[in-house]
Amino acid sequence: MATVLDHGVVNEKKSVNGCCKSGPGYASPIESMSGPRESLIYVTAVYAGTGIEKPDYLATVDVDPSSPTYSKVIHRLPVPYVGDELHHTGWNSCSSCHGDPSAERRFLIAPSLVSGRIYVIDTKTNPRSPSLHKVVDPADIIQKTGLAYPHTSHCLASGELMISCLGDKDGNAEGNGFLLLDSDFNVKGRWEKPGHSPLFGYDFWYQPRHNTMISTSWGAPTAFTKGFDLQHVADGLYGRHLTCIQLARGELRQTLDLGNTGLLPLEIRFLHDPAKDTGFVGSALSSNMIRFFKTQDGSWSHELAIPVKPLKVQNWILPEMPGLITDFLISLDDRFLYFVNWLHGDIRQYNIEDLKNPVLTGQLWVGGLIQKGSPVAAIGEDGKTWQSDVPEIQGQKLRGGPQMIQLTLDGKRLYVTNSLFSAWDKQFYPGLVEKGSHILQIDVDTEKGGLKINPNFFVDFGAEPDGPALAHEMRYPGGDCTSDIWI
Repeated sequence: MATVLDHGVVNEKKSVNGCCKSGPGYASPIESMSGPRESLIYVTAVYAGTGIEKPDYLATVDVDPSSPTYSKVIHRLPVPYVGDELHHTGWNSCSSCHGDPSAERRFLIAPSLVSGRIYVIDTKTNPRSPSLHKVVDPADIIQKTGLAYPHTSHCLASGELMISCLGDKDGNAEGNGFLLLDSDFNVKGRWEKPGHSPLFGYDFWYQPRHNTMISTSWGAPTAFTKGFDLQHVADGLYGRHLTCIQLARGELRQTLDLGNTGLLPLEIRFLHDPAKDTGFVGSALSSNMIRFFKTQDGSWSHELAIPVKPLKVQNWILPEMPGLITDFLISLDDRFLYFVNWLHGDIRQYNIEDLKNPVLTGQLWVGGLIQKGSPVAAIGEDGKTWQSDVPEIQGQKLRGGPQMIQLTLDGKRLYVTNSLFSAWDKQFYPGLVEKGSHILQIDVDTEKGGLKINPNFFVDFGAEPDGPALAHEMRYPGGDCTSDIWI
C-alpha cells in the first residue's frame, strides 16, 4: 500500500524570515556569481546498457588549470550494483536552505533511472575522493510509494528531498509521481496529494514566492527504455504537457498542453530571481524553447520563444532531422540562456534580457550527425548539401552530440558532455558507446556574447580503466545554476 503525504512540506516561515548568513549556498543568485572558481566537477559515468558488465560510477574531474592533473579523472567511485544507469544528480541542501545554519551541502543524491536505486554520496569528507554514504533500496520505495524510475532530485527548504519518478515498477507512466525523503534519506512517502500526479513525469522546478512547482513530461519508461520509436509518440506514450502544482499543498492546479510545438518537454528552469514568475522549458522532439509565465488572473500560460527548424537531410532514417533539444540552462544573472541540439550538434547562446525577444549571441558546432566526414548531410534551401565544421580537440574527433551542459557560477565557462541515455545513444550514436564519452569546456563571452572551445581541456571517457564509459550530468561541489533554487 503506497503512503501519500497530506501535502508538500516547505518551511515557508524559515525560508523567508530565517537568518541568511550561515546556511549552504548563497543569499542570492547574483551573490553566487562571486563565489570561488570551480576546481572539481563530479560526473555520472555509465556502463549500464553498453555491454560492459561493470557498475556505473561517479567520476571526479580536476578542472583547475593550475593543477598537474587538469582535465583528468582523478577519482572513480563505483556503485555496488551493475545495471543502474546513473543519470541526474542533486544536492541534499542548496541555496534554498541558506537561512538554516544547521544545513550543509554535503551529500550528492544520485538516482538510478533504470534500477530505481538512489545513492547518497558524501562529497564533504574528502571532496577529491567522494564516498558512498547510503543506498535507498528501490524495494522500499516501491513498497511505500509505488514509485520507480527516479529522475530529478531537488532539496526543499525544509531539509527534505523531492525526487521525480517517471513510472511504477512495471514502467507505466500512470504510476509516476514525486518521492519524498527525509533529511536522513529515509522514504517518507509521496509528496503530492492522491490523484494529483502529472500525466507523465520528468524534470521539475519550484518557485516558492509563487507557491508553484512545475513538472515536465518525457514518456512512459516502457517506451523510452527500449530506444526511441516515433510510433510510441502517436500511441500516446510520450508527453507534451507542463503540470502546475501548488507547492504548499501538493495539489495539481493546472495542466498546460503544449501541443505539437512542445512534444517531449524535458528540462525546465524558472529564472533564478525568486521574484520572477517566468521560465523556460525545452521540448526535445519539437525542438522548441518555450517560455511559460503567470498571467494576470494567477494562472499559467506559455508561448513559443525560440524555434529550431528541422533540417532536411539525406542518408538518415527520416527525411527531416529535429535538433533534439535535450538540455538547457540559464546564467545566474538571468541574462543568457544556453541550449544544445543533440542531433544537429550545436550549442547556442541567447541573450534573454528581453524575455519576449531572445537574441542569438553565440553558436558552436561540437559534434552531431551532420558534421563533415559523416554519411549524413543537410540539404539547404538552394538544394545544395552542407555539413558542419567540427574541430578536433587534442587530436580527437568529437563524438556524439552536445548533451548535458553546466555553467560556472561566474558564467564564463560551459562544460559539455555528450551522452543522453544508453538506449538512445546506441540508437543514434553507436560510435559513442563503442568509443566512450568526452567532456569539453567552452569559454563564454559574457559581455558581447560568443562561444569558443578551450583547446587545452578534453576529458576522454574512452580511455577509462574498465573500458569506454558514457558521461552524463555534472555538478560542482559548491553548487551550480541547475540545482540551486532561491526562496
